[in-house]
Amino acid sequence: MIDGKKVLFSGMQATGNLTLGNYLGALKNWITLSDEYECFYSVVDLHSITVRQDPQELRKRARALLTLYIAAGLDPKKNCIYYQSHVSAHAELSWILGCFTYMGELNRMTQFKDKAAKHADNINAGLFTYPVLMAADILLYQADVVPVGIDQMQHLELTRNIAERFNNIYGDVFTVPEAYVGKVGSKIMSLQDPTKKMSKSDENPNASIYLMDDPDTIMRKCKRAVTDSEGIICYRDEQPGIKNLIDIYSACTGKTPQDVVAEFEGKGYGELKPAVGEAVISVLKPLQDEFARLSKDKAYLDSIIKENAEKAGYYAQKTLRKVQRKVGFPDRIR
Repeated sequence: MIDGKKVLFSGMQATGNLTLGNYLGALKNWITLSDEYECFYSVVDLHSITVRQDPQELRKRARALLTLYIAAGLDPKKNCIYYQSHVSAHAELSWILGCFTYMGELNRMTQFKDKAAKHADNINAGLFTYPVLMAADILLYQADVVPVGIDQMQHLELTRNIAERFNNIYGDVFTVPEAYVGKVGSKIMSLQDPTKKMSKSDENPNASIYLMDDPDTIMRKCKRAVTDSEGIICYRDEQPGIKNLIDIYSACTGKTPQDVVAEFEGKGYGELKPAVGEAVISVLKPLQDEFARLSKDKAYLDSIIKENAEKAGYYAQKTLRKVQRKVGFPDRIR
């Protein structure tokens, strides 16, 4: 708890370009959480280097992601928005927690197996111990809740196991986090394969709408979206492409899927697709305009980066010093 509020932690990797799915499924919902929680939102650039990165490009993407957080509506005075790499306690706690994590637990992590298959030429130790660093991210801030998708639930369970194991040995050190259960973000699927989630790493450029896509590109991608031959606009699992377009339109307009179906009753896919495109464009334009404005204000962004790193570092060091003392490291002479 900080100032009477429960603590929430989340973050995104500074790789690839954020998609409409990232925005509607996560980022948009983060904005409403700061009234209820003390929120720490990290640009998790330490995690990013498990895959080889171009240094200049990584710095550029990290700054762009932090700027996007703010452009999307996250108030940096109410939320701690910071670079993971600017708080060394993440890496320090990760090493300690690694000594309380079993190889068998890490061997069971399905994401490691998936990523190792995609990057067979670079199966590094960081990729294997990634979940331990994620545990450190969460436990450093004594997070009560963590918004996670199904693909990250296994990592959160490991975090809980590590926290409970440490607490059983050394007493009440870590808050054992829970999965955030609140308003569920929209699950946006690929425009080219609606059985898969829209992903910023998809090799097909037409599969994802990126937050910085211009209106013409957005409209083209929506018009090329995979549908079916039924020709009827219904919201059902048997028509995943149409269901996905309805979900996107619904999330962008605030209408229910049932309202959308009623709106397009008797109409064809040729009318639904451009309507979805227009709805997406109208949602992303204010974000894009604010991103462009913020990007020009270097002094403001630099001040946010400095202030928020100091705030995150303050809370992280409180936990780290407690952990270091518990495991028996010598006190520092000040």
